[in-house]
Amino acid sequence: MTKPTYPRIQTAPPGPRARAIIDRDAAWTSPSYIKEYPLVIGGGEGAMLEDVDGNRYIDYMAGIAVSATGYNHPEVVAAIQAQAAKFLHICATDFYFEGFARLAERLAQLAPGSSRKRVFLSNSGTEAVEGAIKLARYHTRRPALIAFEGSFHGRTYGAMSLTSSKSKQKKHFGPFIPEVYHVPYANPYRMRDPIGESLEALDALFQRQVDPSDVAAIFVEPIQGEGGYVIPPLGFLRALRELCDRHGILLVADEVQSGVGRTGKMWAVDWDEVEPDILVTAKGLGSGMPIGAFIARDQVMSWEAGSHGSTFGGNPVSCAAALATLDIVERTLPQVRAMGERMLVHARRLQQQYPVIGDVRGRGLMLGMEFVKDRETREPYPEIVERITERAFRKGLLLLGCGKSTFRLAPPLVLNQYDVDTGMGILEQCLKEED
Repeated sequence: MTKPTYPRIQTAPPGPRARAIIDRDAAWTSPSYIKEYPLVIGGGEGAMLEDVDGNRYIDYMAGIAVSATGYNHPEVVAAIQAQAAKFLHICATDFYFEGFARLAERLAQLAPGSSRKRVFLSNSGTEAVEGAIKLARYHTRRPALIAFEGSFHGRTYGAMSLTSSKSKQKKHFGPFIPEVYHVPYANPYRMRDPIGESLEALDALFQRQVDPSDVAAIFVEPIQGEGGYVIPPLGFLRALRELCDRHGILLVADEVQSGVGRTGKMWAVDWDEVEPDILVTAKGLGSGMPIGAFIARDQVMSWEAGSHGSTFGGNPVSCAAALATLDIVERTLPQVRAMGERMLVHARRLQQQYPVIGDVRGRGLMLGMEFVKDRETREPYPEIVERITERAFRKGLLLLGCGKSTFRLAPPLVLNQYDVDTGMGILEQCLKEED
């Protein structure tokens, strides 16, 4: 086997080409963009990303869990090229093409549960959430929606109304859509009885603020993404399913980040063997091409023609990329589970060595490492996350934080043992330099 030629830092980033692009970007783009650190991508392969100055990195963030099949996967590239050579666009709301029908069929058949499904294709996760909100209200004829504290569902108005991750994401944008309520998420690291406390909050909400007969849907991330890669105990989703069934409420699983094999199963709800009424997906679905979807039980997708549509949703090139991505992900799931377990072993070893790591959790290749100032008080430690992120970048590892002080480890699903061991070794070097 040829020795890997990454990570490789040959010019201290940002190098001269990167700086020129950063300067141009700063002069002309919206100041709302965050820009975590001065990475300027030039290309990549697998879990290796190369910047425009030739520096190479091991990627543990995958464009925020989007690059499911890594960079330049030959099957995805070939599918995109083949479709681009035929036609780039036809509005699928008004006309037909084979790739659209094939992808809808594929997603319906892959969706959790045994009931028949129907699919609406969108351009993004937030658009899919918006569609799910509309469908839930249309089908139930009820106004109210429930989501969870710490949740992130997107940045358009309906999705932003459900979001409860960071106040900055909603600052000065109100008023939001009415009849949206939030309750605590079942967080095992922050609660003594996570399922019980979350259900008690729902019960109190029903008693004091909104009658369950007025609630259209409960939106839940099976694993919270932006909120801190929080993994609820098994049984939480089943408890929500039972509550929804009892009151005629729709259960909507937001799998924008956790779906398409990220957790080692096709959907994160599969770990709890729960069938949601609506499932929302995006991010990794197109390996980087813009596409999202919401998948609903046939009886739930009951709206009439013209109730919802999209000019670009289900773009032909994006559909081709998604079909190729699903082929790759389905056969890669055993590797996702194996590499996820390998990464988890590394992370837990580091937790034993470094008291600043308060909690380690993960399913498949969706892992969180939460940093605290003190394990007794569990006070978040965002400063160390920022320092390690910057230090790792300089050494050739791409990391990304989430929540108050958690690293999200969400690499491409195709990474190998070298990528796991080398990347976690760099993370360990960064921790040693903190001592």
